[in-house]
Amino acid sequence: MAKGYELHQARMMALQGMGKDLARRAKSRCELTGAGGVPLRPYEVPPVSLDPDIERTLLVSVECHEMLEHPERLAGRTWQCLAEAVWSEMPAVQVVAWRMLRELAKREDWAREVLEELFLDPEVEAWARAT
Repeated sequence: MAKGYELHQARMMALQGMGKDLARRAKSRCELTGAGGVPLRPYEVPPVSLDPDIERTLLVSVECHEMLEHPERLAGRTWQCLAEAVWSEMPAVQVVAWRMLRELAKREDWAREVLEELFLDPEVEAWARAT
């Protein structure tokens, strides 16, 4: 048990070490919603690699982090910002936005419409489908 705890702590330290680079890349804004002036947390896009990878880690608001941890709670037009985020140049943003839109599409017509019009690079789509 101590070994698992130590590995987790080492991973958290590595993620914290990326903090400045993530904040610089994200301009201290949520990379999904664009919200500024809100608390931000790193989010590793599954499936996670053995070592934390900045290209597979996003800086997201606490609210987004909560929704990513509990996608069944997603609902409403509040998340229409994902219609823009899914066109990001960053593959990790595309993957997370696509996954959230897929969940929203179960209940929201606008999310289904966004997904119908979307084209992802095959490599990005494969990553998005790998959960």
